[in-house]
Amino acid sequence: MPELPEVESIATRLRQGTHEQPSLLGQPIVAGQVLWELAVASPAPTEFLARIRSQVIQQIGRRGKFLVFRLSPDTLLFHLRMSGDLLIEGRSAPLAAHHRLTLDLGDGRRLAFNDPRKFGRAWLVGDPQEILGELGPEPLDPALTAEEFGRRLSAHRRQLKPLLMDQRFLAGLGNIYADEALHHAHLHPLTQASRLSASQGERLLQGIRQVLQEGIRRNGASIDWAYRGGEFQNYFRVYGRAGEPCLECGAPIQRIVVGQRGTHFCPACQPGP
Repeated sequence: MPELPEVESIATRLRQGTHEQPSLLGQPIVAGQVLWELAVASPAPTEFLARIRSQVIQQIGRRGKFLVFRLSPDTLLFHLRMSGDLLIEGRSAPLAAHHRLTLDLGDGRRLAFNDPRKFGRAWLVGDPQEILGELGPEPLDPALTAEEFGRRLSAHRRQLKPLLMDQRFLAGLGNIYADEALHHAHLHPLTQASRLSASQGERLLQGIRQVLQEGIRRNGASIDWAYRGGEFQNYFRVYGRAGEPCLECGAPIQRIVVGQRGTHFCPACQPGP
């Protein structure tokens, strides 16, 4: 599943453009097709297409794992889930097998929501807080101080790994970056959050920010066919490296299952609680 760095990389590509594809900013949406009805969570597909027509893409950003398109006057949200991606192509290009929603742009291009596994969703809303309002703070927001992060940790008796992946606690982390951040912080994934000291909480926040910033710098991680273009997978410290030596101490990386998710850690650098 694309996590914060991958979603940020997609938003940047669509906002800034590339040599091959100019920015989408300022483009009017002149028409659209809903190719799989469940891809549009709200409103109903007929209303979605009627409302979005003639709206202009004014801003493209991210909130947690959501892509946020500020239109005029609505907001278009995408959650890519397991396998979603947003592609730009010529309007005359044949529709790919896994396109679920397409939006025709004023300059002759098409924005396509491609999602082989069909878990991704799109919303068109007047107030994005209807969908985004329950998300926790952004981990890279300077307003999230070490003190505030420590207070949030101390309020939970949950294990660190599932807590970090809870989007209501912190927006944007998933399986990969939670494992990497915990290794940076030398904290075991099963440690109870409320038992962390102030210094451990600060170290965890620093680790989260370090791996996210590095992930963004490397355009995210490409680990399967769902998201391509990143290179952070070449710099994983623990994720997907079970049995391989820890890059810090040489001990074999272990894999356990926490909350039905594969979890990777170094038993020497991250001793058990």
